[in-house]
Amino acid sequence: MTDSAHALTATTHDGGFLSRLPTVLQPHRSLLTYYLVSALLAGPGFPILGLIRYFKYQTLRYTLDDEGITVRWGILFRREVSLTYARIQDIHLSSNLVERWLGLARIQIQTASGNSQAEITIEGVPAHEAMRDFLYSKMRGSRERAVPTQESARAMPASDNDALAATLREIAEEVRALRLSLNSGATREKQDV
Repeated sequence: MTDSAHALTATTHDGGFLSRLPTVLQPHRSLLTYYLVSALLAGPGFPILGLIRYFKYQTLRYTLDDEGITVRWGILFRREVSLTYARIQDIHLSSNLVERWLGLARIQIQTASGNSQAEITIEGVPAHEAMRDFLYSKMRGSRERAVPTQESARAMPASDNDALAATLREIAEEVRALRLSLNSGATREKQDV
């Protein structure tokens, strides 16, 4: 593990990594312990499953930036899943007994795709609640950008407000004219019948 990667892992306890975007995170060492304990429960398959889990731990990286999150892992079969914050629909936090004992949890991120499973699962981040809250704020922030707030409407210059009001009056007049022409057309049809 490099010093910079170790520093990133160490700062995850207080959620400090969230203030520095873009950033690349690697899982905490407790995840390797969890992987090896779960592989041990496989019985005779321990050597194979343990090796697979070890390599996943060594290659697992989470990249967070202003647009979204990317998860990468694998040696022979490299996998990469990228997800923008705007696509996030739901975030679940779950942990079993061993994960709680090690101070870990899984953050499962779901999208609106037809898949019932999580699109991305974040494992090995000790500050899992801070990560979940960060993802929620980014998810909400990406949706709020499209909808102007009342403060932003108040902050518009008076000339913009006047131009907007004039345009709205013009539209209202055109709608009234259309309604009158439609009503007069409907009364003519009734007289013709």
